[in-house]
Amino acid sequence: MQISHRIIADLLMQRTGQQLTRGREWRIDSALAGLYRECGIANVEQLACLLADPDSGDLSQRVVEALLNNETYFFRDRQLFQQLTETVLPDLAKRRAHARRLSIWSAGCSTGQEALSLSMLFADQPQTWRGWTIDILGTDVSAQAVTAARRACYSQFEIQRGLGVAQMLKHFRETPQGWQPDPVLLRPIRYRVGNVLDEQPRPERFDLVLCRNVLLYFDHETRRTAFERVASSLREDGWLMLGSGETVAGKTDAFAPATAVQGLYRRPEWKETDDRQGKSALNGSLVQGR
Repeated sequence: MQISHRIIADLLMQRTGQQLTRGREWRIDSALAGLYRECGIANVEQLACLLADPDSGDLSQRVVEALLNNETYFFRDRQLFQQLTETVLPDLAKRRAHARRLSIWSAGCSTGQEALSLSMLFADQPQTWRGWTIDILGTDVSAQAVTAARRACYSQFEIQRGLGVAQMLKHFRETPQGWQPDPVLLRPIRYRVGNVLDEQPRPERFDLVLCRNVLLYFDHETRRTAFERVASSLREDGWLMLGSGETVAGKTDAFAPATAVQGLYRRPEWKETDDRQGKSALNGSLVQGR
């Protein structure tokens, strides 16, 4: 990797924990093309020189923002959201029936589509969740993405990615600025800038954490740290959802696969408890059926 590319890759690593490997260094020039034009920068070598200036703070942040991958869309990986509806949320509804409160963390929330998809799941089951307090926290290392999530206004292209016409018309309204969600969807959601690697002095405790496609660009040790942070923020009987292409196998001992569908995980001790309870229930039903 060229020295100039290495400087930029190191900047991204320091600010976000993400690795820019040799196989991905092609992204530098393409991702920064707009910044080159805006700032009158000729090439990556000139950019590297400018970043060496102690007063380059704003430019450094703009470089990092440009390099982040904020790809997202509504109900990304539909099968996993179906598992939330059929397995995870019914389980949590039983476990939290007394408190009637759920806390969910969307880590790497990007521009808000994931948090809004979660909110739609609750809005579509009003009888089940009436009287419950639902809290959805969305965090992202990109300040620009968080600003867009708070604005919650989507283009025609964005609104059509992942939403059917019926869902779109039910939960959103078209305005001159773009498609905006029903205020009901926004009430349980809050956003803040944050990195999953950050250690919180008093971590919140969540019933469900979605950390999808966030770990892909971390090295082994950074990924292990991320799992530790998530584990410290998750209730003992909570659930973790990763991206469909991610796994805990060989990465951490803090979680184990929870279902046959790749992407859902629990703490090993709770998975074993649930497996035993499931076998007991099955054996009981077989005995009764004799």
